[in-house]
Amino acid sequence: MAQPALHTWTANDPLRLVTQSVAKTDPDPKALACYGLLVRPGGDALEEVWLRFVDGRPVSAITTQFLAWCCERLATGVTTLVLVWDNASWHISKEVRRWLRDHNQRAHRAGGVRLVPCFLPAKSPWLNPIEPQWVHGKRRIVEPARLLTARELEERICATFGCCPSDHLAIPHEVA
Repeated sequence: MAQPALHTWTANDPLRLVTQSVAKTDPDPKALACYGLLVRPGGDALEEVWLRFVDGRPVSAITTQFLAWCCERLATGVTTLVLVWDNASWHISKEVRRWLRDHNQRAHRAGGVRLVPCFLPAKSPWLNPIEPQWVHGKRRIVEPARLLTARELEERICATFGCCPSDHLAIPHEVA
């Protein structure tokens, strides 16, 4: 379970990113929250990345919206979706666990996709199969000279992962 000791070499100087700050008065957000799912269907089908961006921060109510959206998108005949999850608070909350239990009971009674969460050990992101996708994606969209706007960031992320932009996930009321 230890993190692998890997090194990288480059012929040229490596790209150096400098921390940049945003003025508090800037109306355009420079960060986005995003839910991602790496879909690896059986057979000869290619893997896909499904993304949904979030208005605000990721919380339990948004997580359940994302899971419901994933279940709707899955092809007919798929009976189980295995979720490889870290221990983020919006993954392990009582609300999400209750939603998963209720959803799985409905899927068992009426048919549908059952969701099976598999939690990773704490502080071991390299075991998550989507992490390499994120790392390579970040390298492809980076702009070292300036901060990207939220719209530019979303467009580059969707182009990198080959997915169509969808409506942002949001909750109608403020979450404390």
